[in-house]
Parts: sequence; structure tokens; C-alpha cells
Amino acid sequence: MVTVDKHDGITLKISHAIGTSKRSNLDIYLFVPGELGLSQEIISESDFYYSSINQKRTYYSDKTLLPLVHSRLAKRKRLSSRQYRVSLSLFAYQYVIALDKAVNNINSLDKESITEQEIDEVIELALDILKRLRRSIPYEENLKRYYANIDNYLSWYTEQNFLSLVAHLPRNDDYATLKSRLINIVERETAHRRLNNYNSEKVRSDLTRMSNKMRLLRRLIEHPIVLKEKTTSLGKNLRRASKGIATGFVMVFVTILAITAREYWGEITVSFIVLMSILYALREIFKDDLRDVLLRWVRKDKPKWRKRYFDPTTNKIVGQKLEWLDYKVRAILPDRIKTIRKKRVVQREEKILHYHSETEMSTSRFMSGYEETKDALLISMRALTRLMDKGSNKVYSLNKGQVVRESVDKRHLFNLIIQENGEDGGTKFYRWKIILNRTKIVAIEQIDIDD
Repeated sequence: MVTVDKHDGITLKISHAIGTSKRSNLDIYLFVPGELGLSQEIISESDFYYSSINQKRTYYSDKTLLPLVHSRLAKRKRLSSRQYRVSLSLFAYQYVIALDKAVNNINSLDKESITEQEIDEVIELALDILKRLRRSIPYEENLKRYYANIDNYLSWYTEQNFLSLVAHLPRNDDYATLKSRLINIVERETAHRRLNNYNSEKVRSDLTRMSNKMRLLRRLIEHPIVLKEKTTSLGKNLRRASKGIATGFVMVFVTILAITAREYWGEITVSFIVLMSILYALREIFKDDLRDVLLRWVRKDKPKWRKRYFDPTTNKIVGQKLEWLDYKVRAILPDRIKTIRKKRVVQREEKILHYHSETEMSTSRFMSGYEETKDALLISMRALTRLMDKGSNKVYSLNKGQVVRESVDKRHLFNLIIQENGEDGGTKFYRWKIILNRTKIVAIEQIDIDD
């Protein structure tokens, strides 16, 4: 299953869960409007990969209460303390991700279109999860401290998200009751943290210290469940070989011409020296071009990067991922992708960025009780928005017989098509429309694909 959300104002978050299958392939096609002038000369594949793509793979469970069940078993000493930490962290992390998504979806709506039912659903789910967490406080001191850190962070993070909802709601009497309810929950969470002495008075009175402490607690939550990764750039030996072959070929060509010229003139003359200068100049001009062409031919269809994943607790290798990133032309795209991206005149100018990954995980080395991982691919659109023109468009309209001039921001439509190939041979396709202006992602809309 693949989902696409807005991570922040300018970053896409593509989430991909690998279930019981150990292998999965993913193809991401980003269709960039041709008017932006994107090309390999402006942003190379490697520059885009290192500057605009971040990844995070975590343990995952689609059974939302399973981590909490594991933590209760650990509390009864049926599982190890390490298992308790992993389970509780996973429960907290998945709650934070779900709360983020729910609140961001509401905050992305127009203020007048927010319904009380949507807010109520978020409130009820959040309070139910916090209640379930607080039913099982461990007895051992070291586990109790870990629980306190988790509870402290979730309480504060829930408070921050509910306050953001209050700030986003319209300022009229229709939402007064809803605002009062949210504020009441915030005050109860503040009292809960104070009652349990989670934070000192100095921390509570200083917003900067409080924010920094919570950032550290967030890292504490993520540490047992976020897989460590090591990225290796592939093809270094091929680059060296290509450079050597290109240099050798050019030198052979230059040497043959030099010998021929020497035999023609018979002795060293001014004309011979000028010719040799031109030959060496041509060597420097064409050597790099020949190397690049040769390297692209040799490395065609070969992976450019390899990621190895390590369990954060045991440091054992639990999987790897091979990655490709290339510019594509429409003519060589798979037929199914071309069909989904229906052909129109304007699409002939689109630039296509293609990201491909092949993931293989060794579930036997996972933390006991978990057989799934979830990959979050964060793609910053900043490099693309910089190519957009500054300023705004002027639009004229009639309002009660008067001509009104308004400024509207310039927006661009990107298309995102994702192909997911599972180990069982099944293939799924997804498509989204992404609207951007120069400063943010305005909207993300999933489009149904006709089979």
C-alpha cells in the first residue's frame, strides 16, 4: 500500500509498507511541467538525490494495538525489557504519525468547511489511545522511566496538535463549544504532566527548553524502531575504468595524428607546434565528454545507490535496497504508465524524473513479534519551486458593475504516478495531482485509475 501526503509546506511524504512479503519494487514517476525548464544540466540526478530525497524505514504493525499488547506482556515479564521499549516506542510512533495526518488533513481545509464531526473523531481517537496507554504503568524502575518519557511526549504532542486546531478554527460563535472542548483537553494534559512531575518548573516556564526537551524525547521514541541505514554510491570502479579508457582512447588518437604530422612536415616547425597545440586542446575538450558518454553506456540500467538496513538494537543487517534515479523521455516509458498519463500536446514538453527501488528485507532477523516495515520517502520540492517565476498574475473581474483587479499566485500542476510490484507478482498503480506555487504545496489530489 502506497500513500502520499504533505510532510510540511514544501515536502512530499510517500509512505510504502512492506507486509509479509520480503521483496518489493517501487517505481515513482514525477512529471514536471516543461515550462520550468528542468534538465540534467540544471539539476543532475545525483544532486537531486542527495539534496531533495530523505528516507526513514521503521518497524511497523497494521494491528495498531499489537505493540501495546507486547508492552503489557513485557510488563508481566513474559517478554524482555528490550521488547518492552520497542513495543511502546512503536505504539507511540504510530500514534504520532496518525495524529499528524489527521490534524494536517483538517488544517489543510478551508476554515469554513471544517465540520464538528471531523474534530470529534480526532479527539475521541486521541483520548482513547492515551487512555489505553495509561492503563499499564510498569513496576520496574527502568521501564517506568521509559514509560514516563513516552507519556510525557505524547501528552505534550497531543496538546500542541489540539492547540493548532484551535488556532485554525474560524473565529465565530459556531465553533465556540468545540474550541472550549479542545482547550479543556489541553488544560487536562498540562495538569497530567504537572501531577506526574514530568518536567521541572524551569522547563515549563521556558518554551525553548520545553521544545528542545520534547525533540530529544522524540528521538528516544524513534531510536528502537527506526532502522539504521548505510548508503553506498555504486559504480566507483566503473567511473575510474571509464575515465582511464576515455583518456587512453583520446591519447591514441592524438598520438597517431602527431606521428602523421611529424612525417608530413619532416621536422619541428611553427605549423607543427600550432597543430600539436590544437590537438591537445581538442583532447581536453572531448576527453570528459567521451568519459561521460562511456560511463552512461556502461552503467545503463544499473543501480546507483545501495542502502543497507541494520536493527538499531542488535546492529544486525535486516535488509537492503537498491536505488535508481534518472531522467526519462516519454517514448521509453512503459505502455501502462503512458496510458495512465494520457497524451496531450502540453505533456510532450514534460520532464520526467524516474525513481526505482528494489527492497529485500530479512524478516527472520527482525525484532521478535514484527514482520513488517514502513518506508517514508520525503521528497523536497524546493529545488523545483526555485525554477518557478516570481510574482503573481493579474486577473480582472466584474463585481456589481465595477472592474476589480486581483492578484493570484502562479501555480503549476505536477503529476505523480507510482507503480508497486509485490513479491507475489501483483502490480498496483496510483496517481496523484500535486499543485505547487513558489512557496508551498497547495493541494494533493489522488486520481482514480481505470483498470
